[in-house]
Amino acid sequence: MSRVWWREPFRMFQTNLREVDAGLDVERVLDYLEEFGANAWLISVGGILSNYPTGLDFQTRNPHLAERPSGDLIGDAVAAARRRGVRVLARMDFSKIDHRRAERHPEWCFVSPAGERQVYNGLTSVCPSGDYYQVKLFEVIGEVLDRYEIDGFFLNWMSFNEVDYSRRYWGVCHCLACARRYDGELPERADARWRAFTRATLDDLHARIRAEIAARRPEAALILGEHADIVFHEANNAVGRPLWHHRTSEHVSAAKSYRPEVPVLVNSVGFVDMPYRMAGEEPHHFAQYLLQAISRGAIPSTYIMGTPDDSPYECLEIAGELTRFHRDHAEVYRDLVSEARTLLVRPEGERAEFQGLYLALLERHVPFDVLPEEKLAVSDLSRYRLVVLPDAGTLSRPEALDAYAEAGGTVLATGASDSRLACLPVARRLAAYTTEESVRSLHLRGDRGMVPVIGAFHVVEPAPGAETGLPALSRARYGPPEKCHGHLETGHPGWLSAPYGRGGGVLMPWTVGRGYRETGLSAHRDLFADRLPTGLAVETGLPEQAEIVPARAGDTRVIHLLNRSGDADQRFRRPLPIAESWLDLPWEGEWRAHALRAGRPLEVDGGRVRLPEIGLFEVVKLSNKYS
Repeated sequence: MSRVWWREPFRMFQTNLREVDAGLDVERVLDYLEEFGANAWLISVGGILSNYPTGLDFQTRNPHLAERPSGDLIGDAVAAARRRGVRVLARMDFSKIDHRRAERHPEWCFVSPAGERQVYNGLTSVCPSGDYYQVKLFEVIGEVLDRYEIDGFFLNWMSFNEVDYSRRYWGVCHCLACARRYDGELPERADARWRAFTRATLDDLHARIRAEIAARRPEAALILGEHADIVFHEANNAVGRPLWHHRTSEHVSAAKSYRPEVPVLVNSVGFVDMPYRMAGEEPHHFAQYLLQAISRGAIPSTYIMGTPDDSPYECLEIAGELTRFHRDHAEVYRDLVSEARTLLVRPEGERAEFQGLYLALLERHVPFDVLPEEKLAVSDLSRYRLVVLPDAGTLSRPEALDAYAEAGGTVLATGASDSRLACLPVARRLAAYTTEESVRSLHLRGDRGMVPVIGAFHVVEPAPGAETGLPALSRARYGPPEKCHGHLETGHPGWLSAPYGRGGGVLMPWTVGRGYRETGLSAHRDLFADRLPTGLAVETGLPEQAEIVPARAGDTRVIHLLNRSGDADQRFRRPLPIAESWLDLPWEGEWRAHALRAGRPLEVDGGRVRLPEIGLFEVVKLSNKYS
């Protein structure tokens, strides 16, 4: 039985068109896309501006369509793409309307707590609670489906417009539709109840959009949120935003761990930031978007402003190289799923602990997946040997982790992870040091000497029979030097472990991940990693700058090796080559190995594969020796 097209590996290219681009040469753009390696084209169709001759009076027809003999950019694009076997997907943006329609339909518009409309460059923001989204959106999608063989839809900026393009915070929408739908008095600034309301409103809208498309054209995909056929992630940079080098991998893994069978599309932005849309991204920065995407089994996509002729970004050369690699090895990316046996939970709120443990696992060559905390109770945890819970606080469903440990898994928690977890080896929590001043000069006695506590330390009474270690030393003066003495053992453990059911629980009641994130002391990393269950790390001669991502595609095993030596402060640089090395395969059996980027077979001896020199990345494809 054939599958819908988006369940197969594909590669997308987005032209985010300006109104002046309506006269573009569709054949020329398609030539570029095919040479680039893409076989799907995301093109601006409707919403703020209609690039086809709409018959709906609340849509604005692009006046530059007059430059086309047909008067219909979308009709021309779909026809030309069909002849070449290229998929066409519709980019829609319903977030704003023009002044005339805003005056005619004020009930559609966003209203700030101060009673102001949000107007930006002459366009007025609308609210998802109102009828423009709730009713008119469906008329536009219906018109497009009636006229064109569109293969999918992406809906841009589906939000409640609390923040505008200039990053100004406007507050919570106070339109009449929100007031009617919201249970209680609307707050001025977003809080937990408002966030729950917006999520519920958008989830319901996404589900209805998906149902409408499926009923009208089942072979068309929706690219959007949790209820979509394809989960969307935009990989982008932003001036003034601290760079998290692993943002793309994290987001892809978080989606794939929850629903491995649902495709994730990483739309990688070719420019450096929204206000600087004509300035191309640094090539090695952009390369990380696509590499992190494909290594985790996501669909690669490249996004430019205007047409390829008008956006000659420097990063497009390496983007094309990586897109063609994905095209040429499509069999590797068909149904690619992670083979990690460690799960790192991503809590809500503060991320320093999570990010520090993320780095520790990566650098110690422990393959892992990421899962949002709210998905713990609705995800299959049975494939993991270890679940890591970084300073998670109160969980929504702690019993899910207790059941996981009862069945044989190990839970390792740090910091103030939920005291209701029965699997953790704690009798009582006695006190907490959570301020900078309270933990200053607090040390633990570790394997390599004294280790500083950064962030928080929780004093706990171990459960009966628990093993303990990493004793805390009492705080003492840290200046002047003449008075710096008195660091004595307190008996308070920095590590506790005990069996639970067929599994077990481990607690490090301090923020060891935050310590590593903020100080870079390898002692923090190793205190954590050395206490993981054995057999989770990949044995290798590769340095810590090599990221190892094992996966499976049917009967084939695949290992992506990403060279992270180019990771630098607030930037990515050209990575230094990693010399030839070795890696012990994490699977039993006898294997044939092939390096896809080097284009040659590799020697395998007793489960150890000899690796070639690694530049930007390498992909090792493994097949059964006797198949």
